[in-house]
Amino acid sequence: MPLSFNPLELPVEGIDDHLPAVALPQLSPEALRRRFLAPPVWSPEISAERAFGNRAPAHASVLVPLVQREVLCVVLTQRTDHLTDHPGQISFPGGRAESYDADAVDTALREATEEIGLAREYVDVLGSLPIYTTGTGFIVTPVVGLLRPGFTIQADPFEVAEVFEVPLAFLMSPANHRRHSVEVGGVKREFLSMPWTGVAADGRPRQYFIWGATAAMLRNLYRFLAA
Repeated sequence: MPLSFNPLELPVEGIDDHLPAVALPQLSPEALRRRFLAPPVWSPEISAERAFGNRAPAHASVLVPLVQREVLCVVLTQRTDHLTDHPGQISFPGGRAESYDADAVDTALREATEEIGLAREYVDVLGSLPIYTTGTGFIVTPVVGLLRPGFTIQADPFEVAEVFEVPLAFLMSPANHRRHSVEVGGVKREFLSMPWTGVAADGRPRQYFIWGATAAMLRNLYRFLAA
């Protein structure tokens, strides 16, 4: 669904640098396993966007893939520009649930295989975050998983323009979380962004604008780990 505004052109209304970052020891694979095995009492900060459009609600799942490097990194994708839903946006691998999926985790793993060629045997599922409902009507379950060494990535060029990684510590620091708002159809829409300057496939520096549902789910992961 094409946007009626350009999120990159909207001013920054606030930066959450008053909130503490998740400490690095809490971002180790072992610490994350412990957190999901014994979760704290917490509530997601953002659970739904203001609805726009008349699409019937549909269940979906995304995989939040964590790569075990010197520091954990999150694998993200940039969607191709011709897709009907969220074209050109940065997202987790994932998509709509199908009737033959066993559950939300099965949907996330299947979609990750289809979109970026990630074989499910390399994903150690830690658990799921609360569902997040997008303004386009998707009821999304974020599934968090550690990637075991030896995995490969082969993006589907029809759906995925690029696959890249962002350090988890950067995303779990609210000093990198920016607040924006825009009025759409007479309704104020608020969202977060987490711009990341990385290196593109051609080796040149590039800014990746992480925003919307992806940023909101990452913010909920921050609240879960910081609780």
